[in-house]
Amino acid sequence: MPGRSVLVLALGLCLLLPCAGQHHREEAERIMATTPVIDGHNDLPWQLLKRFNNQLGLPEANLTRLTGTHTNIPKLRSGHVGGQFWSAYVPCETQNKDAVKRTLEQIDVVHRMCELYPETFACVVDSAGIQQAFQSNKVASLIGVEGGHSIDSSLGVLRTFYHLGVRYMTLTHSCNTPWVDNWLVDTGNEPPVHHGLSSFGKTVLEEMNRLGMIVDLAHVSVETMKVVLKLSKAPVIFSHSSAYSLCPHRRNVPDDVLNMVASTGSLVMINFYNDYVTCGDTATLADVADHMDHVKKVAGAQSVGFGGDYDGVTRLPTGLEDVSKYPALVAELLARNWTEADVKAALAENLLRVFKKVEEVKMTLQGTAARETPIAFEELEGTCRTSYGYTKNGASTARLPPAALLLALALLHSLLS
Repeated sequence: MPGRSVLVLALGLCLLLPCAGQHHREEAERIMATTPVIDGHNDLPWQLLKRFNNQLGLPEANLTRLTGTHTNIPKLRSGHVGGQFWSAYVPCETQNKDAVKRTLEQIDVVHRMCELYPETFACVVDSAGIQQAFQSNKVASLIGVEGGHSIDSSLGVLRTFYHLGVRYMTLTHSCNTPWVDNWLVDTGNEPPVHHGLSSFGKTVLEEMNRLGMIVDLAHVSVETMKVVLKLSKAPVIFSHSSAYSLCPHRRNVPDDVLNMVASTGSLVMINFYNDYVTCGDTATLADVADHMDHVKKVAGAQSVGFGGDYDGVTRLPTGLEDVSKYPALVAELLARNWTEADVKAALAENLLRVFKKVEEVKMTLQGTAARETPIAFEELEGTCRTSYGYTKNGASTARLPPAALLLALALLHSLLS
């Protein structure tokens, strides 16, 4: 039977010669042995808070045996993860409440991961540290604060986070802050307040450039993206976003912004969340590769990275179920005729280039004084704030909302007149 003969011949060839898929997988493993992936965003610290209240000493929290998560140490090893920005994330509901305290606890848990598993994790704070971790076969562990609400509109808190090892801050999560607009503005679910950045928001950006903290534009409005890309002295990243042209979700990056990414030497690290990949409940590894192809086509191979969003999402593509699966995605890129140089760039070299440029900008700004002008008191939100430094008479134990304050002033005026 002719058909059967062809099948037997094909099977024979696969036994004698590596099948294409197997060859690409072997090439992926070879490349990643020396150029492991640096992923832009992983929410394992959030899972450690939700499941164990950050008690890493609990037997069930052991990262070598951790189950029910996308991330554990064996999976990281299988996935050739050489660098990870761990997310110090706290929800928007903490804004104007305990966001700073909660964020400090998430920064602390990353440091304790490095302390408890020194054979696996190396907490680093610069590009040189990442490369040293590569050489030591450890996961270079960096901290990204996910949401500007975490600094509570304080330049002092921003600087303190930097001193504690934070090396990027996502300007918003899914809420506006008193100084920057988030992506929900583009859906119409929230009104634009600042049309990108307020005056204080621009000061935050300047201070991040001065400190050498990477600016992350995942989660911000399109107007914010454009304002920051125009104003920032250093390239920026989208730590976990995909291409809007392939999936028109407002968390993704439109093509005109991708052109700005290219012209500024910035970076889009592709998110694996199904909702941002296909705008649906299901997706495949090939769909994620489509997004990487698209960013490469529009902005260039120097603009593509990996930002899986593992342990921060509920639905992942078939073939990318956990952090062990990065080699399968690299094999798919090789099957699509990505060169080895392109693959290495996306895996690590693009992020290292951006980080080094951020560090160079910091060096050029040495001697520049820290920004000290605080946000205007009336721009702050929340009803429980003291006013030290803002008033001559010391503190007010509870700040009235603006409308109530105006009413009180009107009442006072009527009493005195």
